[in-house]
Amino acid sequence: MNYIKFSVSYNENRLCTELEGVLKEKWPLHFNTRDFNGDWRSISLRSASGESNDIYAHANGAYKNTPVLARMPYVKEILDAWNCEKEAIRLLSLAPGSVIKPHKDPGCAYRDGTFRIHIPIITNPGVYFTIADEKLQLLAGECWYMDFSAMHSIVNLGNTSRVHLIMDGIRNSWTDRLFAAHGYNLSEKSTTESYDAATKARMIEELEKMNTEAARNLIAGLKGEK
Repeated sequence: MNYIKFSVSYNENRLCTELEGVLKEKWPLHFNTRDFNGDWRSISLRSASGESNDIYAHANGAYKNTPVLARMPYVKEILDAWNCEKEAIRLLSLAPGSVIKPHKDPGCAYRDGTFRIHIPIITNPGVYFTIADEKLQLLAGECWYMDFSAMHSIVNLGNTSRVHLIMDGIRNSWTDRLFAAHGYNLSEKSTTESYDAATKARMIEELEKMNTEAARNLIAGLKGEK
């Protein structure tokens, strides 16, 4: 399953009100400049260092809430309702005319033990999300899971920035029940099983730099394959 639109939705006005003050902060440009054209920026609500401008992976696997999250009580309420361990939580802004190029994020799939949730806060009719050749429009206040190990891209053809709340979580029995209730097949095998030796070696090298629980689980799976 490449995506899930969850049945829950959130209050767009409350999200926008809390976002308004945060937009005045300095948002670092996304570090992965190979994967986009235009302007793609991020600010952290939960990071390895606890700093809002920390959008990188760190050797320390412990994640901490940042001062920005403390200013967003409704967002914190939303996040706390997800009964799972959380790693990076960010706000990502994609400026008008910007494109996130087609790419894959190996290991970023629910069957691999981790998942990424998107909650649009500000969007427009010109924002399109394409995953595995299927074009989607995510509306403000909705809640989506995407399998980012599949080929995906985003384009903002509108006149306003697109801002999403994005949460990285660790799979557990609570999330299993939630995903299964939305049609996810819990018996899906890990995507890591399909990679060749050279690809696995590169993945392990990158995952070791992250040193998070999810990364360590993926490394163990990769190294355990014959």
